[in-house]
Amino acid sequence: MSLSDDGGYGGDGRRGPETGQTRTRLPDNDGDIYGPGRRSRTGLSSRNLVTIVGVIVLLLAAIAFANRGGSGNSETTADDSSKDPGHTQPTAPTGTRAVDGKTGGIASGFAKTEQGAQSAAANFAVALGSSDMFNKEQRHKIVNTVMAPSATATLQNKLDDAYSPDFFKTVGLKADGSTPSGMTFVSRTIPVGTKIKDFAKDQATVEVWCTGLLGMAGEGSVKPVTTSWFTLTMKLAWTGNDWKTLTRSQTDGPAPVSGDVPASGAKEIAGAVQGYGGFTYAR
Repeated sequence: MSLSDDGGYGGDGRRGPETGQTRTRLPDNDGDIYGPGRRSRTGLSSRNLVTIVGVIVLLLAAIAFANRGGSGNSETTADDSSKDPGHTQPTAPTGTRAVDGKTGGIASGFAKTEQGAQSAAANFAVALGSSDMFNKEQRHKIVNTVMAPSATATLQNKLDDAYSPDFFKTVGLKADGSTPSGMTFVSRTIPVGTKIKDFAKDQATVEVWCTGLLGMAGEGSVKPVTTSWFTLTMKLAWTGNDWKTLTRSQTDGPAPVSGDVPASGAKEIAGAVQGYGGFTYAR
């Protein structure tokens, strides 16, 4: 049996004597001879009220659930610790504020904590991977700023030997380390994350996972800017009320699969390097 287009049952044209429809009387407590189709306004209003209240309760419950699930703007709370076995987001930022001080343009005055050591290592990685390292005077300033005094002289000699005329040529620079006319030399290290490997009272070993940019941007460049992925391991010492670097080493990777974003032109890369500044990193 199906409903016909005229609202009655069937399609044979049989209709009731008063309304044109066949009606079946059903028992009803209110005594309405026309059955539940003509309930009192009070009953209808009560039903609507219950429905409205139910919708409101469900809405309030949904809002409360959403607020509970997203009560924080970060992936973890401030009480999370990497040593907590229940800690599920060890890479989430701690929320610790960045340092206010700088020495030689490099962040300084880090806290004597695991987070402070990680912040120091990240900022030192940026400085040691910058284009200023290709200038001897600037390189010495950077090394004197980020290295512990006991390690400065040794590293200075190693770096002076490494930044040789032959090395300059491999990255597109002139033999004296200067940039060819019309070109923009690019050397940037961008920390992706940090991890404490060891932490004691006055020493810390930190790994810094990085991506880097290196090359020459400009029309006709034979050394275009490329990206790389590597991990720096830095051993730090608490010296003079701040973290300083004792040793540093580098290994390749971890490297993700390259995306399908087409490479930008030399002019666009040069404009980006000149127009976008770096950051002070804080774990």
